[in-house]
Amino acid sequence: MAARKQRIPVLPFFKNYSAVGIFAYIKGDRCPAPGSDFDEIQTYKNMRADDFWESAKPSKQQNRPGWMTFDDQWVDEVRRGIKACGVFVWYPIYWLSYNQLNNNLTSQAATLTVHGLPNDVLSNLDPFALIILIPLFDAFLYPTLKRIHINFSALKRITAGFATGSAAMIWAAVVQHIYKTSPCGNEANSLGCEGVSPITVWVQTGSYVLIAISEIFASITGLEYAFTKAPKNMRSLVMAIYLFTNAFGAALSEAFLPLLEDPLLTWNYGSVAIISAFGGIVFWLSVRKLDVQEDHLNNLAEGHMVVTPASNKEDLEKV
Repeated sequence: MAARKQRIPVLPFFKNYSAVGIFAYIKGDRCPAPGSDFDEIQTYKNMRADDFWESAKPSKQQNRPGWMTFDDQWVDEVRRGIKACGVFVWYPIYWLSYNQLNNNLTSQAATLTVHGLPNDVLSNLDPFALIILIPLFDAFLYPTLKRIHINFSALKRITAGFATGSAAMIWAAVVQHIYKTSPCGNEANSLGCEGVSPITVWVQTGSYVLIAISEIFASITGLEYAFTKAPKNMRSLVMAIYLFTNAFGAALSEAFLPLLEDPLLTWNYGSVAIISAFGGIVFWLSVRKLDVQEDHLNNLAEGHMVVTPASNKEDLEKV
């Protein structure tokens, strides 16, 4: 005799769970639907579209909303400022070499013959070099290059700043071969080492002068680039983004702390030199197309934006 099939009591099951669902609907917190993920995808596609900035111009709007109090030229200026912020992405690599100035080179000087001078006195060569070289560059170098039809644009100067920063670190790495002449060998910075290398501390001059030149090319030009490429009412923001890259450079320097002890200091300067040189190459490859547009970006018409209270709540909701 065939076994009888057991039937599931559907009605009690449905009644019990329906009651739970109704109770949760009444007592629970109801949140609005989060929307479709396709909205984010469409937003990304719109931002990547070739006509993104053109579409944002007031002249392209059929019904211009009340909050749109800027003109087409202001949109072009914002676009130029955004491109400038993209240039600053590479600056933490530059600050990596610049930050060797006040700490590691001062420690290196303590292992050289200082002739009675404090080991940090040579750090003053950097500001002295800036005071002397900046007027010389402005009065002679840049006009001479322009006269012989060499376009030494801002982005080219920044690239040169990476190169001279790398050269300064190569100089420091070579000087660090004081290990060969130090009485303590590879432990020149150890507390138990009483002697110093017979090499004079003035051999560090090259590092400080090269760092100063790199500041003129990269650091000062970066300030100029941030100021000239941003709209008037966004200059403080773009300048802040540029200066914030120094904080990232300082954080990046923390990764090299294991190299800041004997006998690895040569590797510290050498690795920073390589990274700075590589960063300069990648920087130029990433901005060379932007460099072609330099004259066009500099000659954009000045835009205007009038800050006024929104005409009504509906306009605010459209922003």
